[in-house]
Amino acid sequence: MVAADYFLAGLVAILAGLDRVALVQIMISRPLVAGPLTGWLLGNPLTGLEVGMLLELLWLGRLPVGAAIPPDDTQVAVGATVLTLTVGPLLGLKGMPFIILAVLVAIPLGKFGQVFDRLARHANDRLAISGADALHTGHTGQLERCHLLGLVSFAMASLTTYFVIVLVGSFILYNVAPLLIGAVREAGLSLQYSLVLVGAASLLGTINVNRSISLFCAAFSGTLLVLWLR
Repeated sequence: MVAADYFLAGLVAILAGLDRVALVQIMISRPLVAGPLTGWLLGNPLTGLEVGMLLELLWLGRLPVGAAIPPDDTQVAVGATVLTLTVGPLLGLKGMPFIILAVLVAIPLGKFGQVFDRLARHANDRLAISGADALHTGHTGQLERCHLLGLVSFAMASLTTYFVIVLVGSFILYNVAPLLIGAVREAGLSLQYSLVLVGAASLLGTINVNRSISLFCAAFSGTLLVLWLR
């Protein structure tokens, strides 16, 4: 994988990161979209789709709205896709077991997204004060610059999170993937569907309905039925 591929993935990280909170919000920031988009640019959209499917439900009920800052699932999806397509070939590993391992490594690193997002918001709080002063004095050009700098803050937070996931994740995978890939293969579909079930349980836990337990049981039974049919 050449440097241009890392650059393309970085562009996806910025674009999807801005869509997450600061710009347009057309939902390309969702893992189910960001993963395949990254994989498509890197020549393997199916891998990105598999990453997105594993991650989509985990933080779907925790959106970055107002003061809420959840882990950056967007960059986890982008980073896990890049890790799968870069580290895997170098180690001679591929397929769903390695995708699961890359996702499990990337998930905790998504916590860094909270840190960088919070820093970006603090910087934008100061820009908001400067923008208000510019508005009161009639300096509209300064107000526009403050707005653009606010977008840059979020873009840099997304890009930094992406680089942390890729760099730290690559180091971890190089050292632990050969040791753990056998255990992941043995776990097989149970580990794969566990991520989906955990995501479904987390999502149902945020739904304010009286029948959440019934919904969870129905989803769990449906998953077992799918496994039985396979």
